[in-house]
Amino acid sequence: MTERIYAAGLLLHGPADLALADGAVRVSGATITDVGPYEKVLARATPGTEVTRFADGTLLPGLIDAHVHLAFDDHSDDPVGALRAAGAPALALNAAGAARRLLDSGVTTVRDLGDRDGVGVALRDSVRDGVLPGPRILAAGAPVTVRGGHCWFLGGESDGVEGVRATVRANLAAGADLIKVMATGGTLTPGGPAPAEPQFTVAELTVAVQEAHAAGARVAAHVHGVAGVEVALAAGVDTLEHCSFISADGPAAGPENRPDVIDRIAASGTFVCPTYSGSLDRAAASIGVDRLRPWLDVVLRQHESGVRLIAGTDAGIPGAGFDEYAVGLNWFVRAGIPAPTVVEMATSRAAEALGLADVTGRIAPGLDADLLVVTGDPRRDVAVLAAPELVVARGREHLPRGARTAPASGIRSTV
Repeated sequence: MTERIYAAGLLLHGPADLALADGAVRVSGATITDVGPYEKVLARATPGTEVTRFADGTLLPGLIDAHVHLAFDDHSDDPVGALRAAGAPALALNAAGAARRLLDSGVTTVRDLGDRDGVGVALRDSVRDGVLPGPRILAAGAPVTVRGGHCWFLGGESDGVEGVRATVRANLAAGADLIKVMATGGTLTPGGPAPAEPQFTVAELTVAVQEAHAAGARVAAHVHGVAGVEVALAAGVDTLEHCSFISADGPAAGPENRPDVIDRIAASGTFVCPTYSGSLDRAAASIGVDRLRPWLDVVLRQHESGVRLIAGTDAGIPGAGFDEYAVGLNWFVRAGIPAPTVVEMATSRAAEALGLADVTGRIAPGLDADLLVVTGDPRRDVAVLAAPELVVARGREHLPRGARTAPASGIRSTV
């Protein structure tokens, strides 16, 4: 089995408080087998092992985008219309391209939280088997929604408790890794429930959670308004997606000020994925940062209250590009969250939220070799994550498009 060593001037293990100067990682096949100071890892290596050293670089775990929609076309002015008009082969091709772009961006794991025709499951298997390049994919399949509800066009419409149970079971039988529920309405479904409006009762969401957990799967809840957050918390979902606290009066009224609900989220241990992306750059250019500040403050209050935030972009929807992961991370910093914590949100904490803490998200022996090399220290400036020099996904080396045939600043040698 092929062994390789990757070394860098700075090694970040994943958790915010762990770092090592002049560190190295030994990889055997798809697995990390050794981590430590460069000279010690080198001394323990088998003769002939290839070494790639980035003296001025930072080596960290591959990034995790906890919320994407691979089947959507982020270049389209009407991604919903484009998706509804496309057949399964076209969706599959689009998803494969999106996966490649995410990998180019240093993302080695994604949760695909809503597709159609089993595209996410099929792509997951192709990437896993090495047929196509891409990150590890956790696929949710068609989101569970009400008749005519948010994203009904993806195929997960369900009526009542038994309808929800049937949809969850069907998704799991089709190979879904987790279940996505639309706890409130949203903005992508004209004529559907409003973002602040709950779509399900506690009983309906509870059966979704029970069915998923019985199968060893987790539940992610799309939720905006406070009433929907309360229903999702009562049902015991594992992650809250967006969690924007949008008012029933709409975005112009700003988010609701509900510190009591934030405290309940923190006490429950439920993870929150605010889905920050490049769309915020475009919004700031259009309406100004001051108009965004109340929404940033909601996320900052969650962080300060102990809510376990994770990084995800909602890539695929309008304004959220598949190659803008680091842009979203920068908005967490602009909200007031320390950069080292943001790096943790994008790696080890996200892995924990996805149930992958014993697989990825950290640099430690026994975990998958999901690695990223950048120039600069992301604990000082998360923007450096936008320019990966080398990506390793489950032991497979990947040079981002536009890179040279070898890492620009990496020096290759053998032990």
